[in-house]
Amino acid sequence: MKPKIYISRKIPSRFIEPYKDSWTIEMWPEEDEVVERDVLLKHAREADALFTTLTEKVDRELLDQAVNLKGVANLAVGYDNIDVEYAREKGIVVTNTPDVLTDTTADLTFALLMATARRIVEAEAFIRSGRWTTWTPFLMAGADIHHKTIGIVGMGRIGEAVARRARGFEMNVLYHNRSRKEEVENNLGVQYVSFDELIRTADFVVSMTPLTKETEHMFDDSVFKKMKSSAIFINTSRGGVVNEEDLYQALKNHDIQAAGLDVFRNEPIAENHPLLKLDNVTALPHIGSATYETRSKMIELCLKNIDHILKGEEPVTPVQ
Repeated sequence: MKPKIYISRKIPSRFIEPYKDSWTIEMWPEEDEVVERDVLLKHAREADALFTTLTEKVDRELLDQAVNLKGVANLAVGYDNIDVEYAREKGIVVTNTPDVLTDTTADLTFALLMATARRIVEAEAFIRSGRWTTWTPFLMAGADIHHKTIGIVGMGRIGEAVARRARGFEMNVLYHNRSRKEEVENNLGVQYVSFDELIRTADFVVSMTPLTKETEHMFDDSVFKKMKSSAIFINTSRGGVVNEEDLYQALKNHDIQAAGLDVFRNEPIAENHPLLKLDNVTALPHIGSATYETRSKMIELCLKNIDHILKGEEPVTPVQ
């Protein structure tokens, strides 16, 4: 009997074509809608492997019912939607998609930094609304990027890629990480500092840290108040690392200058989200890795991981 695979979001058929003879594949038929919880649970009870996205909670309830499940392939670098420890206890392998999206996400992170600093989105809306009637010396004036200090919180693969881009703008690069990376310091010319020193001295504070119990709401009122009033906060990691109410107040009260956000605590956000009411917020709909090339590689990697797991082989990118 062929193993059963459930894919929780519609993907193009060309990706699953090579596996159709080996697997029985079922897939949620919608690309733009989240799979219904009862549907996911139903398929999890029968599946040998799940292909999931960040919108699906692979929690104890699901894992307890998934009696045949051997592996979960998550279409993301992050995996805070999965109870990895409990899955491990049950002998279920969890994989993610690192590396293939590193440069793409770093590109987006730096693009968001630049757009926020130079008020690109706000300026474009200014023209479209018919408000550009003359030139003035400080019309849509933003902040310089070159020769400024960037502080990267979380020096993983993507953090390193952001640092390389920052060096191209002749920025002074500080970083904070759970562990110091002297090789990265030597290779990229970056400096390790304490979290407190980073947030006090950086002109741009960039969150690249994963969401864990330790990092949840690490950016709160006390942190924003320590930042420079001219500081710009960028988050392309996970929304949960930020206390959004505190960030809103910091931006509204001009404790910090601006924020560029690709991620939010609860996604998707609606048009009435408080942060969207502020002119000094540049918001994106979680598109860090959203290029055709990279998302295709991520899908292919998920399927390859499932293939390895079902064959009893070591997956390409297991969550450690």
